[in-house]
Amino acid sequence: MKKLLIQTLSTCFIFSALIQFATAQDNRQFKIFQFPADKIPVINGDDSDWEIVPDSFRVGMDEVWDDSRKHELRDPNNLELSVTVGWVKGMNRLYFLYEAYDNYWDFSKPGLHNDTFELIVDGDQSGGPFIDRFHPNQSLSEMDRYLSFHGVQAQNYHIFTPAVGKDWTLVWGSQPWIKELPYANAAYKYDFEPGGAGKLTLEFWITPFDYAGNDPSRAVESILKENHSVGLCWAVIDYDDVDSDSNNGFWNLSKEHTMYGNASYALPFQLMPLDARFRKPIETEWTFKVLDSDQRRVAFTDQSYGKVTSWHWDFGDGQTSQEQNPVHEYAEAGKYLVVLWVEGPDGKSRMAKLWDVAVR
Repeated sequence: MKKLLIQTLSTCFIFSALIQFATAQDNRQFKIFQFPADKIPVINGDDSDWEIVPDSFRVGMDEVWDDSRKHELRDPNNLELSVTVGWVKGMNRLYFLYEAYDNYWDFSKPGLHNDTFELIVDGDQSGGPFIDRFHPNQSLSEMDRYLSFHGVQAQNYHIFTPAVGKDWTLVWGSQPWIKELPYANAAYKYDFEPGGAGKLTLEFWITPFDYAGNDPSRAVESILKENHSVGLCWAVIDYDDVDSDSNNGFWNLSKEHTMYGNASYALPFQLMPLDARFRKPIETEWTFKVLDSDQRRVAFTDQSYGKVTSWHWDFGDGQTSQEQNPVHEYAEAGKYLVVLWVEGPDGKSRMAKLWDVAVR
């Protein structure tokens, strides 16, 4: 009797902790690893490209909870998972490495009954509902709400793990084109059969969209910028019985179950700068913008990396400047070789751009 009482109290305590986790204010923030341009992951199911990513970027089972409350504890013998997110500066792509062990992989059916990694992406963190049944105007027909609203400002991917005899993901919305090249790509690695146990490795990348309607010509990609954040969330839907329509757990990163249709419940993931180990101590980088084509006025912006104490610009027309971000007016039309030298306590660096700056 005493043993039964202890077990009952323990179970109540665990469920109470899960409920507190689900209802407490969620201030968690996560990081997205920046891959160097010469180390972009190859989408082939081989996770060796991800070995350069520190463990601090991996999001594991300790960050998710079974909001169906079918499991008191996280049991690595039942399900274990890890998700890592990456990006490459200058590319509007989010790279994912999903690694999971399951004691029963359920993927023999052609429909939704499939172990699933459900991913929510809100590229500009605009938040708000984005599925048809949460549409603010319920007087519209279901298909009108679906075609004009569902998945437009944020996207939901039902990624089948693994996908056998069907497409790798269901895009829950009227924009299935976003799951195909040149907007996405995916590959798996596993060695189990339906109903078996084992580890699965899934690599994929997707393109987040601020607007993604059913016409790709009107789509607006989310612009990924260093130190900015995107809204992300995911859940792992675990099936352990091919003959049952119910799942064996909904392991949610968010504390809100309806994150699948409301981007306000996504979590901030920061697009991190390139790790110092992949950079020189000081590197010259710069950009320019033509402010006034009639007067040939050009603004130059220093974007150099490292501790810089001095700048020397050569505008290619015999004029120079020591300012960090000068504005220069060209007297004559032409194509110019512009060079910036920077110097600091860790050394010096130069970046020349041949004929990038061209004025009428």
